Amino acid sequence: MEACVATRGLSKAYGKSEVVSGLNLCVPAGSVYGFLGPNGAGKTTTMKMLVGLVRPSNGSATVLGKQVTPRNRVLINARVGSLIESPSCYPHLTARENLEIVRSLRGLSKSAIDEALATVRLERTGTKLVRAFSLGMKQRLGLAAALMGKPDLLLLDEPTNGLDPAGIQEIRELIRELPVERGCAVLVSSHLLSEIDQMSEYVGIISHGKMAWQGPIRELHAQARRWLALRTTDDTRAAQLLEAAIDADGWVQVGALGDDDAARMSLMLMREGIGIIRLEERREELEDIFLKLTGTGVSL
Repeated sequence: MEACVATRGLSKAYGKSEVVSGLNLCVPAGSVYGFLGPNGAGKTTTMKMLVGLVRPSNGSATVLGKQVTPRNRVLINARVGSLIESPSCYPHLTARENLEIVRSLRGLSKSAIDEALATVRLERTGTKLVRAFSLGMKQRLGLAAALMGKPDLLLLDEPTNGLDPAGIQEIRELIRELPVERGCAVLVSSHLLSEIDQMSEYVGIISHGKMAWQGPIRELHAQARRWLALRTTDDTRAAQLLEAAIDADGWVQVGALGDDDAARMSLMLMREGIGIIRLEERREELEDIFLKLTGTGVSL
C-alpha cells in the first residue's frame, strides 16, 4: 500500500541523549495510523521532525512523496495539517476570528472557515470568546485550524489529552470520519491503548525512541493468547484429567480449543461425572501484548 509518511533510520539526539533512534515509520495513505507509546517515548519529537520543526540528527523522512528538507518543508506543510502538543489560539477572539487569521495567512477562501467549523461542530459558538471554551472545544478549534485547506495528511499529537469521556468520544469519532469524508490520512499519537484500538487501522508502538512493532491493528490483536477458563463440580479432578492448571481465582485454565475439541472435552468430563458450571473464552489484553513487545514494565 502507498505510504504518505515513510521514515528511514530517523533519529534525534540532544547531546548524548537519543530521543528517537533509527525509526522506520510507514503510514499508509487514507488511513488512521495510531502512534502508541508511553509519555517520553519520542512521539512528539518524531512529529516535529515530520513537519520540519526539529532537524533530524540522522536518517530521513518522506512526507506525501517528498523528502523533508529545510528548503521544501514549507511546500510540504501546505498539504499537511498539524496539532502538536497543544492547540494555539487567541483567547480574546472568537473561534471564527481565530480561523480568519489562519485563513488569511494561508490564502484560503472564506468558505474554508465555515467548512472547518462545521466539521468540528463549532459553527454555533457565535460571539463566544475562546477563553470561555472548555478544553474539548479548544481541542476542536485546534483541529479545525489543522483541517483548513483540506490537507492530505493530518498529524495529531495526543488530541484527547485531558478530555472527559464525552470529549474523548467526540474527538475519536471526528478522527475516524476524516479519511472517509476528507480523504486524508491521520497520524495520531497517544499513550492510551484503548483510544488507539478504537480509532486506528494501523499502529506503531514506540518505546525509548525505537519502533517495537508496526502493522495493521488486527494483526496486533491476533497475537493475543487465547484460552478457556472453566468452573466445574470438581475443579481438582478436572484439572488432572485435562492436564491443566488452576489459577489464583480458582478457574481451570485450558489452552484455546476449536468448537469440536471443546465439545469432546465437555463430553469427557461428563463421562467422568464432572459437570461444567461455567465456561468462558478469554484473551490476553492489549496492554499485556504491549509489555511483551517492548520488554518493559512501563504501563500505558
